[in-house]
Amino acid sequence: MPSNSTKVLLLITLVGGMLVSVSSNSWLGAWIGLEINLMSFIPLMSNVKNMYNTEASLSYFIVQVLASATLLFMVVMKTLTEDLFSFDSNPYAPVVISTPLLLKSGAAPFHWWFPGVMEGLSWENCALLMTVQKAAPLMLMSYLIEINAFTLTIILMSTIVGSIGGLNQTSMRKILTYSSINHTGWMLIALTTSENMWMMYFIIYSILALTVVSAIKLSGVSFINQTMMTNSDTTTIKFMMYTSLLSLGGLPPFLGFLPKWIVIQAMITNNLAPLATIVVVTSLITLYYYLKISYSSFMILSAEPKWNLKSHKNKSISTSWTLMLSSISLTGLVACTMITNIN
Repeated sequence: MPSNSTKVLLLITLVGGMLVSVSSNSWLGAWIGLEINLMSFIPLMSNVKNMYNTEASLSYFIVQVLASATLLFMVVMKTLTEDLFSFDSNPYAPVVISTPLLLKSGAAPFHWWFPGVMEGLSWENCALLMTVQKAAPLMLMSYLIEINAFTLTIILMSTIVGSIGGLNQTSMRKILTYSSINHTGWMLIALTTSENMWMMYFIIYSILALTVVSAIKLSGVSFINQTMMTNSDTTTIKFMMYTSLLSLGGLPPFLGFLPKWIVIQAMITNNLAPLATIVVVTSLITLYYYLKISYSSFMILSAEPKWNLKSHKNKSISTSWTLMLSSISLTGLVACTMITNIN
């Protein structure tokens, strides 16, 4: 929890803006909620001591204002020309209103701002951008989304760009960014099936993303080549970080496999087997670059420079928090299976 009272207030208004947007019964109210959410997140992002942070917050602000202005314009045009409450008369209305929401959530091909912004943020803000900031736009998408050519194109582009884009990256932040884009594609598939499935996927994804971010922050790693040189005393933190990454990739023994499993079953039930095949293959590609990060540290022999004196002994609270999240990630699938069988 932030120690600064201003940050606590901004976090409350950030979540409040998201709740206003989600619970609103009009598009104008949803737009107001998105604006409250944006105006709360910008001060949380900005840090005068970090040049990259300032650049990232400015880029994020410009993109989000563009998306908000487009959304407001589209909604007003819809109200003036037709009826505000129905989308039956014009088949293109859901598409044009979905576009700014997809830009806000960072789905491909509207993802161009996402990697650059993530690269300039602190790990706490990265976690917020990957989880909380996606909730309101995707929830608003659920009112409009249906299986058509536009939706399928967005899903395929998000999963393919999210998997291939992360292959050549060395920055941990950019790898998590492209992973988030890939997961956005999966969430859109879940949205076409039911809101409950999307909620389940989003909650599990948020837990896993928080686990990965807290473990990476604890280990002090920002790039792949630093993973081999982390302190040998922190074996537990290494184990937590890599198992959480594999869970986020959807490896079967871990919790991250559960939502993907359910979404795949739903796709096959809805006669979307070709789409299921493509998204599973792209998910395997994301798993490959997680394994690329983990491989060096899963080796028995690893190098550690003599000047690596970074200590984690004073971070007992952070370590216990990460350990708790990591244990949920490791044992969640077993627990869910047991509960299902008992019921």
